Amino acid sequence: MSELDQIAQRYARRDTGDRYSLLRPEVWQMWQERQRVLLRLLALRPGVPADWRATEVGCGAGGNLMDLLRLGLQPAHLTGIELLPERLTAARAALPESVRLLAGDAAAADVPTASQDLVLQSTVFSSILDDALQQRVADAMWRWLKPGGAVVWYDFTVDNPRNPDVRGVPLARVRQLFPLGRFTDRRVTLAPPLARAFPLAYPVFNLIPLLRTHRLILIER
Repeated sequence: MSELDQIAQRYARRDTGDRYSLLRPEVWQMWQERQRVLLRLLALRPGVPADWRATEVGCGAGGNLMDLLRLGLQPAHLTGIELLPERLTAARAALPESVRLLAGDAAAADVPTASQDLVLQSTVFSSILDDALQQRVADAMWRWLKPGGAVVWYDFTVDNPRNPDVRGVPLARVRQLFPLGRFTDRRVTLAPPLARAFPLAYPVFNLIPLLRTHRLILIER
């Protein structure tokens, strides 16, 4: 069985219920924190959002692409790539028709070389347990970027001992995947088990950098 098939099986085993609903206090606090940091980084990018072209690897149901639309990117300038058919169907139902959606392996996706201002991934690489596939996807993402473009990376850095279907991607590994990139790195997101247990204390606990388990990184070409 290929790593892609195994990824699909691992996702199928997950029963998240409403765990990632924005109506949950810990989830909207995580989302708002991540958005604030990302917007600060993107505000320093050259040009205007209406001219940017962006592709997301693992676009899921389209939430991050919708955020880019709110930022001012044009639907026809957006591409989403998704391995799981049911998630791609949800994205198609939620997004404007002119957003381009591609199914299957991101490493083989039909995205022109040097065509994108931004290439995004959000908790995708932590679900890829094969080092070689990680590198193939990273190489594709780097290839799609225009000179001066940037990868937007969001993922967790530490292993979850209760979930063998994922593994953390530390900063050293991200640097291996994108050895030519210029990195702007921010630690974000209170450890989810802690955030779920004490959602009202999220702002207090999150003041301690060691309790933040994810990195939001701008990797410039």
